Amino acid sequence: MVALATLVGLWIAPRWGTASVDMVYLPAVLGSAALWGLGPGLFAGVTAALAYNFFFTAPLHTLRIDRVADIVTVTVLLIVALVTGRLAAGIRKQAQIADAHATRNAVIAGFARRLLSCSSEEDIARVTCEELRRLFDCNAVVVGGEPTPEVIAMVPDGNRLTPSDIAAAVLAIDSSEAAGRGTVRVQPAEWVFHPIRSGVSTLAAAGLARDDGAPAVAHDNQALLTSLLDQAALAIERARLESEARDFAATRERDRLRAALLSSIGQDLRPRLTAIGTAVRELKRAGAGDRQLISAIGNETSQLDRYIANLLELGEDTDEQPIEAQHLTIDLYHRRVLRDGEQVHLTPKEFAVLGELAKHRGRVLSHPHLLRTVWGPAQENQTDYLRVAIRSLRQKLEAEPSRPQLIVNEPGVGYRLSA
Repeated sequence: MVALATLVGLWIAPRWGTASVDMVYLPAVLGSAALWGLGPGLFAGVTAALAYNFFFTAPLHTLRIDRVADIVTVTVLLIVALVTGRLAAGIRKQAQIADAHATRNAVIAGFARRLLSCSSEEDIARVTCEELRRLFDCNAVVVGGEPTPEVIAMVPDGNRLTPSDIAAAVLAIDSSEAAGRGTVRVQPAEWVFHPIRSGVSTLAAAGLARDDGAPAVAHDNQALLTSLLDQAALAIERARLESEARDFAATRERDRLRAALLSSIGQDLRPRLTAIGTAVRELKRAGAGDRQLISAIGNETSQLDRYIANLLELGEDTDEQPIEAQHLTIDLYHRRVLRDGEQVHLTPKEFAVLGELAKHRGRVLSHPHLLRTVWGPAQENQTDYLRVAIRSLRQKLEAEPSRPQLIVNEPGVGYRLSA
């Protein structure tokens, strides 16, 4: 570029003089500094100054400078080269840093996308090892588990960890700091282990090693390694949470099936036990049969009824929310009724009737259904029992018992609890 500027200057000088020839060299110096940096820019500045002095300043074809203006021109060319070179070097360095950050972000994003398809810790560890080996061209292993860490994944397969390597992995997990070869926490190990942290807890450790014994990760790539391990930690934590959620859902489903089974048993057996108990009491009042035998039957029936009640309590879903009906709160599982926040005392039969209506809130339940469920099949036609219980419930729960809005009668059909 300086040679081209010199040729242009030699063409200009005979026609218009040498006064403006120095300006021809400025683009050459600026271009060299901008394109190639500080060193080439300074070289171009020195070369331009010497060429300008040799060809265009008196005495010609010598490197001697007699005029102050020529000295200023040479100095300006050197300053321009220095300033432009430094600016260009700074811009180039920033561009390189930006490119490095963009590349690192692209690598992290690609790694995160691969982790999204992993559903278990083993899959996450395998993908992590493959990515570390591809990026850093080294052997990789992920170690985790309690109380003694074990190898979760290793790439390439077939490598072995010595007891010293395992000890370094344990130290990295316990201290949440890198341990092993070439670290502050030196261990007689061939691998260097980096903790995979999530918040304040360490989930696992990633080990790196090269066959030639050189450091697996250069200092410039430590930030990239840390970011990759952070992504692995997030993925492991997500996999654990998903596993816990699946286990919880399975447990809830088992509990629901158990509760349904126990409830079915209770609904099938309790009315029959109630009928047996009623028959026993009738026999006692009538004085018929062997009184000792009748008492034994009654005791066994009562005990069996208590067993079933205990089973039903075990099957209750403690997470079930109380039923809300207007100003009323009905807690079937704690056998509690609140009216405007204040507890209302109900007899067992009253609560049983209200509970059955609450379970089918908004639906009309027939008189025989309520009588059979609460009093047993033997009392299915005793509608007076039901009317007395409903009248008592209205007195205790309705704002205006004479104009019921909560427990509504459907003439000739039954009763329903307003939703």
